[in-house]
Amino acid sequence: MPRAPLIGELMDGPLDIVGDIHGEIDALRDLLQQLDYNSDGKHREGRRLVFIGDLTDRGPDSPAVASFVARLVRRGLAQCVLGNHELNLLRQARKEGNGWHFDNDHDHQAGKFLTAKRLAPEHRADLHSFFETLPLALERADLRLVHAAWDPPSIAAVRASPRAALELYDTYERATEERIQATGLEGLAAKEKGPYKEKLKDLNFSMPLLPNVVALEELQQCGNPVRIITSGIERAAQQPFYASGKWRMADRVAWWDTYAEPTPVIIGHYWRWPTRAAREANSRGEPDMFEKHESHHWFGLRHNVFCVDFAVGAKYKERISDPNPRFECRLAAVRWPERELVFDDGRRLGLE
Repeated sequence: MPRAPLIGELMDGPLDIVGDIHGEIDALRDLLQQLDYNSDGKHREGRRLVFIGDLTDRGPDSPAVASFVARLVRRGLAQCVLGNHELNLLRQARKEGNGWHFDNDHDHQAGKFLTAKRLAPEHRADLHSFFETLPLALERADLRLVHAAWDPPSIAAVRASPRAALELYDTYERATEERIQATGLEGLAAKEKGPYKEKLKDLNFSMPLLPNVVALEELQQCGNPVRIITSGIERAAQQPFYASGKWRMADRVAWWDTYAEPTPVIIGHYWRWPTRAAREANSRGEPDMFEKHESHHWFGLRHNVFCVDFAVGAKYKERISDPNPRFECRLAAVRWPERELVFDDGRRLGLE
C-alpha cells in the first residue's frame, strides 16, 4: 500500500484511540471486546480504531499484535501512527524487549523475555513494509494524534519533507553527528564520564551532573524532529536519576506545558500509572510526569493534552514477580468524540 503523508489526515467519524500495546495481545482482545468490536475489528455502529504506536516489544506476542493491526489498517478499519518502538525495528536497532524480531535474539541470550513469540523470518519484510507506510502524526479539525510530542517546529519540519520517516530520521542523524564531531562534544563527554566509568550503572552511587554528557544527550535527542515526535523532548535534569539500569543526565520535558494551540492532542509513550501500586511495583526509576494528575484528567497549558498509555508495557514485570498476577498495568482507549476512557478490564471514566 502507498505511504501516507508523514502528517496524515485523521479519519472522520467516531473513533476509539488505543494506547501503546507492547505485544499484549490478550489485553488488546479484552479491550476491543469492551469497545464492542468483533474479532475481525469491525464495530456494529461503524466506529473505527486508531492506534497510537508502540504496538510491539516486551509482551508475549508482538507478531500477533502487529499482524492484526496491519490487517485492520489495510482494510480501512483503522489507522496507526509510528511509535519509537516501530522506528527502532525499521532502523534494525536492537533494544531491550525487541529480540523477537531478530534471528539472533539478544533478549534470549540475556535470559529475558523467554516466552515472547518469535517473528518468522519470512514475515519480516511484510512487517517492515507496513511500518514504512505509517505516518508520524494524524490530524483533523477537532483532534491531533501523535506518539510522543506534538512539537510545532518538529511537526512543521516533517510536514514539509517529501521523504519517508526512516530516510528523514537518518538525514537528521547524520547532520547531528556532524555537529557533535565539529564541537568535539563526544570526546568531552567521554572524558567527563571517565572517572565514573565503574559507577554509571551503580544505583547506590551519588552520581554528579556531568555538563558535557548532558549537552551530548540533549543534542542527540533534540537535533532530530523525528526523534522528538516519536520519543519526546529531553533537557538537562535538575539532578541525575537512575532509570533502566543506568544513570541519566537528560530528562523528558513536559512539552504540553507550553502547547498553546486549541486543538486537543492525544499521545502515548509516557507510562501513566493506573494505580499507585502499579507505579511502586513496576517503575523503572524514571520521574512520574503525571504524578499530579488523575488517570482520567487532561493536562497541559490549555488542559487539552491526554496520555492514553497506562503502562501495559510493564505487564512482563508483573508476570515475573507473580506467576498468577492480578494485573495493575492496563491497556486503555479514548472514545472520541465522547471523551470517555475505557480500560481492558471494563472500567470507564469520563475525561475531565
